[in-house]
Amino acid sequence: MSFEFWYMFPVAVAVATVAMASGVGGATFFAPILILGLRLSPEVAIGTGLMTEVFGFASGLTAYVRRKLIDYRLGRNLLMVAVPAGILGAWLASRIPADVLKIVLAMGLIALALSFLRAPDHEDVRLLDEEIGGKGGERGPEVTSLRTAEGEEIRYVVCNRTEGGLIAGVGALFMGMISSGLGELNGYFLLQRCRVPSRVAVATSVFVVAVTALTAAVGHLVHFVQSGPEVLSTVTNIVIFTIPGVIVGGQIGPVVASRISQKTLERGLGVLFLIVGGVLLAAQVMG
Repeated sequence: MSFEFWYMFPVAVAVATVAMASGVGGATFFAPILILGLRLSPEVAIGTGLMTEVFGFASGLTAYVRRKLIDYRLGRNLLMVAVPAGILGAWLASRIPADVLKIVLAMGLIALALSFLRAPDHEDVRLLDEEIGGKGGERGPEVTSLRTAEGEEIRYVVCNRTEGGLIAGVGALFMGMISSGLGELNGYFLLQRCRVPSRVAVATSVFVVAVTALTAAVGHLVHFVQSGPEVLSTVTNIVIFTIPGVIVGGQIGPVVASRISQKTLERGLGVLFLIVGGVLLAAQVMG
């Protein structure tokens, strides 16, 4: 064990705080940090970020499990596509040339930035929730009913199941390759296309992302082991500081979220990812 990367602990705390406050996977932040800051190869940076993200999401997942907001049936259907796609993405990441992978990552960050800048307002989400609730009031075999830990019953009809599965597969493929995509695509399609209430959509998305990130991270870990002791040692010396960091930051994030407007946070992240994606793209083109 080496203390060479001790400074990644405070970096991880900051990343996890922002990630938990915004709902963005921590690996989305770690990949460009490790590439630009530590000069790691894209595949190693992405795999290390995913391994760290698993622990960050575990904290948030347990909270949603306790609140009973996860639609496990819908989550299972999505995972049937997402898990193999995530493993395939991790496999592709180890075989795509580093220069190409950097460009894909940069384009993914720019796309993510645009999605944040175009995110619906809180009032729009509230109105959509009311519309979904109205349509879920009837009873029948297609109606999903969840009873939360507080005893509230949430009823809704899930539409576009096939489309949701396909979108989850695409998102998981990109998660395995560039560490982001699944959570962002799920957030949009579960709410606006699959017609799932926002609270359940977020909780179910966290569940799907956490399981998919775990399987994709295992795929990357297998490649690290096969790459030799030097790569594995570097990854180990980083995660011994990033994993405790994301656990601490995961507890701070909800406090930050309660004090900062979600719209302000999303706009700020949109600008940040646009800049980072542009820097990665420019560095690759000019290099």
